[in-house]
Amino acid sequence: MKRVLVVGGGGREHALVRALLRSPERPDLLAAPGNTGIARDRVPCFDVGAEDVDGLVRLARDEDAGLVVVGPEAPLVAGLVDALGDAGVRAFGPSAAAARIEGSKAYAKDLMRSVGVPTASYMVLRSRDEAEAQLPCASYPAVLKADVLAAGKGVIICEDEAEARAAVDAFFGQKRFGETEVVLEEHLVGEELSLLALCDGERAVPMAPAQDYKRIFDGDQGPNTGGMGSYSPVPGIDSDHARALALAIHQPVVDELRRRGAPYHGVLYAGLMMTADGPRTLEFNCRFGDPETQAILPRLRSDLLDLLERATEPGGLQDVEIEWSPRWAVTVVLASRGYPESSSKGDTIRGLSSIDSINTEVLHAGTAERGGQLVTAGGRVLNVTGLGGDPAEAREAAYAGADVIEFEGKQVRRDIAARAVVRLAAL
Repeated sequence: MKRVLVVGGGGREHALVRALLRSPERPDLLAAPGNTGIARDRVPCFDVGAEDVDGLVRLARDEDAGLVVVGPEAPLVAGLVDALGDAGVRAFGPSAAAARIEGSKAYAKDLMRSVGVPTASYMVLRSRDEAEAQLPCASYPAVLKADVLAAGKGVIICEDEAEARAAVDAFFGQKRFGETEVVLEEHLVGEELSLLALCDGERAVPMAPAQDYKRIFDGDQGPNTGGMGSYSPVPGIDSDHARALALAIHQPVVDELRRRGAPYHGVLYAGLMMTADGPRTLEFNCRFGDPETQAILPRLRSDLLDLLERATEPGGLQDVEIEWSPRWAVTVVLASRGYPESSSKGDTIRGLSSIDSINTEVLHAGTAERGGQLVTAGGRVLNVTGLGGDPAEAREAAYAGADVIEFEGKQVRRDIAARAVVRLAAL
């Protein structure tokens, strides 16, 4: 029996575990550090942090893991896959050199420009003085991005120069994200699309498209978060369109990184804005998206373990066609009081036992057990995914599940996938 170690402890990793448990190979799963939900799925969880590279290498060797699946971006950027490879352990995920595409926004923008991937116009601001000199010349709204990993929260959309100056103070004065340069970027208008592709160093194979919701409040209001919900598929983006997007967006990056001696293995996430002038790339991530993964993987019919293993081999995905269920999936995130600025911990969670599990999947993101009770332990607490024959049915299942779960200060967006219902009706 193959032993597979999943690294990470969020909702994304719980989704990966659930999908791997469905593999016909019936792998023996382990997680580090895992979470309460993963442990409740009877998967052993080890107290080794996702960023403890040396500890994870030791664990993988001690437990004789045949494959390590790395969920979060930080250990990828820190070189976990490289360290595992040096130790003779097979791992799914890009090398540190390839993962730089998420670790540095400026690097990613320069790479996109060099290979002709369509993106927003931009400039890199290297100091507060340089930023303040450029702000009067910028067009507004404008987007400012920290050039570091920021858990999805390092992007500030500024409506005017005053807001931009406040953002510059947050980046360079308060150092909210540590020492960082800042990317000043053109604000694009359109609908966002998340398109993930599995990559084997040579080829990018698109997965099912998804759409996520980054702002904390309905109507895309309030600060950015790690993601408050998602759905898949996306109206108007069929498999042929997804393949065309991957050919134009992902494949040039995969080709260029191979040419540079940093072949990209793993999943390459492209955050796109579908503008009136065509798709523009907002960002690349070097890992599965969160919460997109929670909406994508329940629809997967192919064997996830087989796909991940193939991606670790040069050319391993040649002629692979990923199969998807025609059902829709809508994921709603339940966040704690104070998120995203802070998070309330220790609030008792009730109602999980009342959820209809036939068309609803609940994944843990920030929970813990205390005194025999489930309590909140992070900003994003639970993910509730509803399945249905159309977006309206899937949405109804997701919100029915979300509404029976209670904890003090629970935050839920009420408009996840609402536009999908409207758009599908118009097609």
